[in-house]
Amino acid sequence: MNLLAAASPDYTPFWILAAGVVFVIASIVKFRLHPFLGLTLGAILVGLITPELPGVASRDQASFMASYEQENQIYGEAPVAPDAEQKEKLQKLNIDPDGNIGGQNHLVKAIKLSMIGFGNLVGGIGFVIAMAAIIGVCMMESGAADRIVRRLMATLGEDRAAWAMLISGFVLSIPVFFDTVFFLLIPLARALALRTGKNYTLYVCAVAGAGAITHTIVPPTPGPLIIAENLGQPAGNAIIAGILAAVIPVAIVMWLANRFNDKLDIPIRETKGSSLDKLGEIVKKKDDELPGFGISVLPVLLPVVLISIVTFIGLAGKFGVTVPAELKKWLEFIGNKNVAMFIAALIAMYTLAKQRGWTFEKLGESMNTPLETAGVIILITGAGGAFGSMIGHSGIGDTIRAIGVSEGGTAGMLFMAWLLTAVIRAAQGSATVSMITGSGIMAPILAAMAADGSLGCHPIYFCLAIGFGAFPLSWMNDSGFWVVQRMSGFTEKETLKTWTVMLTAIGVAGIIQVIVAAAIFPMKPEAPAPEPEKTAMVSSVEGWASPENHPPLLPQQKSR
Repeated sequence: MNLLAAASPDYTPFWILAAGVVFVIASIVKFRLHPFLGLTLGAILVGLITPELPGVASRDQASFMASYEQENQIYGEAPVAPDAEQKEKLQKLNIDPDGNIGGQNHLVKAIKLSMIGFGNLVGGIGFVIAMAAIIGVCMMESGAADRIVRRLMATLGEDRAAWAMLISGFVLSIPVFFDTVFFLLIPLARALALRTGKNYTLYVCAVAGAGAITHTIVPPTPGPLIIAENLGQPAGNAIIAGILAAVIPVAIVMWLANRFNDKLDIPIRETKGSSLDKLGEIVKKKDDELPGFGISVLPVLLPVVLISIVTFIGLAGKFGVTVPAELKKWLEFIGNKNVAMFIAALIAMYTLAKQRGWTFEKLGESMNTPLETAGVIILITGAGGAFGSMIGHSGIGDTIRAIGVSEGGTAGMLFMAWLLTAVIRAAQGSATVSMITGSGIMAPILAAMAADGSLGCHPIYFCLAIGFGAFPLSWMNDSGFWVVQRMSGFTEKETLKTWTVMLTAIGVAGIIQVIVAAAIFPMKPEAPAPEPEKTAMVSSVEGWASPENHPPLLPQQKSR
């Protein structure tokens, strides 16, 4: 890092960032605030201690400025001076000729800008989270998830049962939250161990490790999807990159699971709500009581395929393959992440209703629980968006450029993104919160570097670095730790020796492979053409905003 790259860089944004992160961690860990409240209050705090914030336009101010900027070319090389009528209107609305809004309460701006950041991220990702929750519940209740596991077991054989459990955990965690997948598969793992009389530790670790990988780096699981949204990456790119990056971690999971099984060989124990006598009943279910394999796996694979189609269309164009315009239009429509997840949710709901013989009314009532669960996740997501947005307003992107952090190299930047996320993860426990916070902090930094052409690799590598940063040091403050410990019957010490070690190994191996891949295939984005200098700082609670109120778009955002 070259700290002499600029004469007198302003380090204030770093102190603001540090204060915000410490506040969020302390509020969640020390004072036991809900992550939604901790992140929201952290966002407002960042706004309060930021010396200057852009003005927040009312409806009238935003409407007038939209026409005024166009007519007077205030962002152009030769701006037109306002006429008498416009001067009067500007004065009345408390706007200077450059578009800056004056006379606003700094405290109020901190709150309003936080809420704008909240709404921007929820608007982009909230619906997807709700659909993912519906898909997960429907797959469990209909028996679709059980069908997938059975088919894999039948295909791979009992000798490869661990791989069947691993693949099941990996696939099912794509649309379903990790906790839910583990709740679903751990009884099957316990029943399988009862049948075979061995390898219980192997089965548990295979399920837990594979589920954690998908949960953290493969969209449309909310965490990695939020990272992609914050960094301006299409969901299709993130899916493909996540699946490719998962190959080595999956191999690590299986290797470690076998080592843990040989060294520890943890026995099956009684657990609350899971009697060993009753577990045997799981393997006695008849196949004809479950839905078919095709309809069962469709809600998982369909959105992945549809969302990825948009990415492949873009790649086809680069190789000279032309897709007919009408076909491209419809493929882009069904490949939109919201549409794709909605279609998958409809299929999952249909499967559940058919399997249970439910009416539409009964089916509608059953969706209350998953939507309530999704609502909590959406609130935390929005709060993370508010926090990240306010960090951007602090001016940290400009400071990063001023001190020449980019001169530390691509590897240093990727490691910084990973380490920042890992510290937040270890401190407060939640992988999702750490991903939201880490990506929110890195977004303005990467945007500033993309704007001046100093970003040394494709932004998708930073998506992966942040995702792998959410693995290390899962311990007693992580809900996932307790889910694994309590449902498996492991002791706390055994969980630390297996689950914690395994996730930390995945995180470390993950950042190493990301750094190596970025060095070999940087895919460095082209710097955007310089734009005329802009001085206006106007934002609107109605959704209209000038560029200064949000981090500059990464190149990939502009094409969406």
